[in-house]
Amino acid sequence: MKIALIGYGKMGRAIEEIAVARGHEIVCRIDVNNQADFDSPAFAGADVAIEFTTPATAVENYKRAFAAGVPVVSGTTGWLDRKPEIEAACEAGATFFYASNFSLGVNIFFAMNRWLAGVMNGFNDYRVSLEEIHHIHKLDHPSGTAITLAEGVIENIDRLSQWSESDTAPDVLPIEAKRSGEVPGTHIVQYDSEVDTITIEHRAKSRRGFALGAVVAAEYTVGKKGFLTMNDMLSFTK
Repeated sequence: MKIALIGYGKMGRAIEEIAVARGHEIVCRIDVNNQADFDSPAFAGADVAIEFTTPATAVENYKRAFAAGVPVVSGTTGWLDRKPEIEAACEAGATFFYASNFSLGVNIFFAMNRWLAGVMNGFNDYRVSLEEIHHIHKLDHPSGTAITLAEGVIENIDRLSQWSESDTAPDVLPIEAKRSGEVPGTHIVQYDSEVDTITIEHRAKSRRGFALGAVVAAEYTVGKKGFLTMNDMLSFTK
């Protein structure tokens, strides 16, 4: 498989290492200093592009890849207010795979989170909250993973209607976002009552889990059409 990398920071380099080890070829590396390479024959010849950049640049990166006929796998978060644009592009024939987190362990955690929220729906004495901790270079907050977790809780607990980083109303799920050092990513869901506390937590140890998941998603995406997610790739997330 021929892969183009959009974003060549620490994550891009981790993806490259894993992709090459799995027998794939990196044919193009695009970063802030060589944007013209979106128009290069090397980029157009890629089977798929893997994109990890910033919320401010992600959507335009997707559109430039679509214009070149290259499917995109992206793990950039913080751009979902423009999701309808990408869905429309997919309806017109583009291929796009998005995940707020490509880690296999996190996606197991998503499934656990939804199940636990369903159980806790009948226990109104528990106040649920979310906490996420990431490295100081992460620009968006809360993390895309935290938002996915929050949506899973809200969908399964009738007394909650929205999430917020500041609102503390009874129908609001509070999220606290912290930025510290080089933390790859920690997410904690807590149910607290007067008598006890129930906590589930996922703690990433490195970027390799995210990078491997992105490469596996790229392998899955080649030859497919439309807007794809981890739900399509992993049967346990149905």
